[in-house]
Amino acid sequence: MSAKIKTTDRAPRASSQGTSPQDWNLDGIVAGLRESREIRNNIRFRGRISELPDRASVSQVMEQISAALFPTHYGRADLTSDSMDYYVGSTLNGAFTVLAEQVRRGLMFSTDHDNDSDENIRQRASRIVREFGDLLPAIRDMLVSDLHAAFRGDPSATSLSEILVCFPGMAAVIHYRVAHALYRLGATLPARLITEIAHSNTGIDIHPAAEIGESFFIDHGTGVVVGQTAIIGDRVRLYQMVTLGAKSFPADENGALIKGIPRHPIVEDDVVIYSGATILGRITIGAGSVIGGNVWLTQSVPPGSNVTQAQMRNDCALLYDVCARKDDAQQD
Repeated sequence: MSAKIKTTDRAPRASSQGTSPQDWNLDGIVAGLRESREIRNNIRFRGRISELPDRASVSQVMEQISAALFPTHYGRADLTSDSMDYYVGSTLNGAFTVLAEQVRRGLMFSTDHDNDSDENIRQRASRIVREFGDLLPAIRDMLVSDLHAAFRGDPSATSLSEILVCFPGMAAVIHYRVAHALYRLGATLPARLITEIAHSNTGIDIHPAAEIGESFFIDHGTGVVVGQTAIIGDRVRLYQMVTLGAKSFPADENGALIKGIPRHPIVEDDVVIYSGATILGRITIGAGSVIGGNVWLTQSVPPGSNVTQAQMRNDCALLYDVCARKDDAQQD
């Protein structure tokens, strides 16, 4: 519902003592905002007030988890073999305590928990965090495979440590791997917040629901977009400004977008996609293919393909020629 915004011709009053709060009509403004918030445009989930996950707290959790995964890189440089386990355990204890609260808040916005008591939701949040903790060794193993892929794929990289502390693609992948695990366990809102923190910091937008195999490398990275239902195989390399997006958004009979259906590309193993490529729709990029820079692709390609701008222009020219001939034949 829209409303006309009224203005006033009355000039503000000056005061030698400065402007007093009464001059701003605060009572009227607060009342108007309350009416919008409570009556006209209540946007709260299920119409009730609930605490949202806190961005600063989630960011703190990510810093602590990163430090536990790579203690001397993201934690403390003075750690020794004797002190490292204690540091990791202490750091994770603090991280899990905060994370459990953020997961609890996120579950309040899930339709699956509409009829649950507060205590059941709290217990569910604790279970999610415990299960997530059990996954951390496997998450670290995946991240080390990503590290080695970055080292192999970038001739400018001088060490694995350089990649960890300097490469935005690695930072985004760390956030994604953690967020993906939480998303699969049901903590969807905190997971989305984690990847959005990485998006803000790196310019790389990976939805936590996307499925990405091992040895994943994003070079440079700014502008990369990986959509919710994208599936990426092992040993895939993306460059900056690559989009794995949706071609269309199907709607139901009421015109509302249908959510959750597969609409993003499948990228098989050992694919390289160069900068600026846009790949849209539920299509498959066959294993071992190379997609050139600035290619716009909306159809599947078989394994071992090499797709360039020149090929795309030739294909478009051929399609135009075929269509033109069909039009001529119909006119005849």
